[in-house]
Amino acid sequence: MGKNFKIGQKLEIEIEKIVFGGEGIGRVDGFTFFVPMSVPYDKLEIEIISLKKSYGRGLITRIIEPSKDRIADLSKVSFEDFDGCDFGMLKYEKQLEYKNEMLKEVLTKIGGINFKEVILEDIIASECKKNYRNKIAEPIYKKDGKIMTGFYSRKSHNVFTAKENLLRSEIADKIINKFLEEINSFNGTKNEFKVYNEVNNTGFLKHIMVRNNEKNDVMVVVVVNKTSQYKNLVKVLEKLYEENEEVKSVYISMKKEQNNVILGDESRHIFGESYLEEEIEGIKFKIYPDSFFQINKRQAIKLYNKAIEYFGENKKGTVVDAFSGTGTIAMILSKNVKKVIGIESVESSVVAGNMTIEENGLKHVSLLNGKVEKILPEILKKEKISGIIFDPPRRGIDEKALRSVVKNKIEKIVYISCNPATFARDSKFLIEKGYKLEKITAVDMFPQTAHIECVGMLTRSE
Repeated sequence: MGKNFKIGQKLEIEIEKIVFGGEGIGRVDGFTFFVPMSVPYDKLEIEIISLKKSYGRGLITRIIEPSKDRIADLSKVSFEDFDGCDFGMLKYEKQLEYKNEMLKEVLTKIGGINFKEVILEDIIASECKKNYRNKIAEPIYKKDGKIMTGFYSRKSHNVFTAKENLLRSEIADKIINKFLEEINSFNGTKNEFKVYNEVNNTGFLKHIMVRNNEKNDVMVVVVVNKTSQYKNLVKVLEKLYEENEEVKSVYISMKKEQNNVILGDESRHIFGESYLEEEIEGIKFKIYPDSFFQINKRQAIKLYNKAIEYFGENKKGTVVDAFSGTGTIAMILSKNVKKVIGIESVESSVVAGNMTIEENGLKHVSLLNGKVEKILPEILKKEKISGIIFDPPRRGIDEKALRSVVKNKIEKIVYISCNPATFARDSKFLIEKGYKLEKITAVDMFPQTAHIECVGMLTRSE
């Protein structure tokens, strides 16, 4: 079928629906096309960019007739126009609707889940629909003689600057603009700053990372290659620190190796405090340049509260928090249960988490370092565990860990997922082994994107 079309050809298409992953699909002469940034009931002109045997992909070249679910501004059609937000073209209430639909579709298709038997609760919306990220890291690049920051366009290393900032916090926006103003003031002088070039590994400025807490205290980390212009950068950062009272902490991170990690292996603390402080449910967290902390704190609290509501109170029970990260959920949960044991494979997260536990005087929580599939079966042999919270990475839970849950007849599982496809797969495994998925809720952690986070509750049916 694809042979009737060719790359570069323009077509008219009507979009039928949005599928998991966030792209719209439509058909031309029975042949399916995926169209990023499209909305159901859009009538569009698209240009074909790729063709496979059974489907193609096309980019919008013109909106012939917009869907009523599309935002009013029709001048924006590409991923780059929307600051890299693949749901930015949808009205917010429609973003929520489509996320719930995508979640249902994945759970039905992959997990075989029947929604007549499972309660799908209302998706939890975000009060902050834009500028909600408390951490951003942007590559620094040069365009028309001016140093700028941006983001990588899809599947490439080309950097773009969006017309409008949808995600970075307002305070980060202000500080980055001040930083760029200072850096660009050296243009045309002998001290002009060089920007890193990854093709030949030359230049100096690589990335800027800005973190802020809820009080709008700011940490600035500039990532550099080599030390050629180090002293001049320190002067720029000193000015930034002295003239902006929000800037509380400044670092320069030295990055020599070429890989996808943003920070280098040495981050030098230059000015101010060495960390920012953030609070969740009365627990104080110290945030360093490389600390893990939820990007959208308010939504994270709603997600945790939903998980804890599903768990219920269990003053006599011992609970496992598997894939516990820096232990945030374990710490909050410890108020409701007798004891919490966290398991996390990243050693630095465990060290940071155990320091937070000690600093906050939380007696009933401990974090263990190791792989969940290795440590969970060992704990289940030794201790009587009344329930488990899983919060795995995108790849989901290893089958060995799920088998140990089934073998030990754990009564209750609360599963937090950042990838509904692996959640569906793992739930299917548990359901086949005698568990029941009682209820599930999607939480909109990342408005303007197609990303879906969800939390489900499974119980052992006798």
